[in-house]
Amino acid sequence: MSTLKIAIQKSGRLNEDSIQILRDCGISINNGNDQLKAEASNFPLEVLYLRNSDIPQYLIDGVVDLAIVGDNLLVEKGKHIEVIQKLGFSKCKVSVAVPKTFEYNSIQDLAGLRIATSYPNTVTEYFNSFGLTVDIHQISGSVEIAPNIGLADAIVDIVSSGSTLFKNNLKEVEVILKSEAVLAVSPKVSPEIQKHIDTLKFRIQSVLRARNSKYILMNVPNHKIEAIGKILPVLRSLTVLPLAQEGWSSVHSVIDKDTFWDVIDQLKEAGAEGILVCPIEKMVL
Repeated sequence: MSTLKIAIQKSGRLNEDSIQILRDCGISINNGNDQLKAEASNFPLEVLYLRNSDIPQYLIDGVVDLAIVGDNLLVEKGKHIEVIQKLGFSKCKVSVAVPKTFEYNSIQDLAGLRIATSYPNTVTEYFNSFGLTVDIHQISGSVEIAPNIGLADAIVDIVSSGSTLFKNNLKEVEVILKSEAVLAVSPKVSPEIQKHIDTLKFRIQSVLRARNSKYILMNVPNHKIEAIGKILPVLRSLTVLPLAQEGWSSVHSVIDKDTFWDVIDQLKEAGAEGILVCPIEKMVL
């Protein structure tokens, strides 16, 4: 049987989140410290731990079949690589930042200035879209110190919380793009490997649905079930079970965690009582 090869970042938060979602898919990975690759014991899958910046080329060349990678890196190095699933973690921005003392009014203020970045293609395309040219200084690592040491007038880098910018006396002035981890596929996968990809994608989607949903059950007077049903987004229909107390039922459904509190307030107002909310481990549709 052929083995699906998936690349993930060899260290850092993206590595941890990538391993976790595979484990949540029921895949046991026998990885140890400093391993470059590891096999799954219960799924035809091999994990390759790679430098983040190398992953797009490995996909293009067909060395790996899949990768969990930030889509900001695909914008920079692999625009033609297909993304088959957004994963919802490792969210960040690729932003333009300048020293706090820089009097910034618009993107035009950066014309002709020195920009330090690890994303030269992204920066060039962005400024070209405004008809502007800048002097790009490509560096890797510690981009944020470039203005402080006189290497550049501004930077373009990944921004998560903004704390690194703050520590280096920088301020964010433009957001070039928003990024998150995605599941990307090589253009050179075989039909047999594609079957494994489809299976893994199905499992990942089930995990993501569960992460974004909550199971809810509540006690509702029978004459108010119809009103409650109009509030609840349901998979197919409400689950309604009679209670021992006549005239009451237990109503079960699934709600989106992002609208959780708004829905809860509406349910209480509509007459629901004894509302219980539970996490969902997997959600298979």
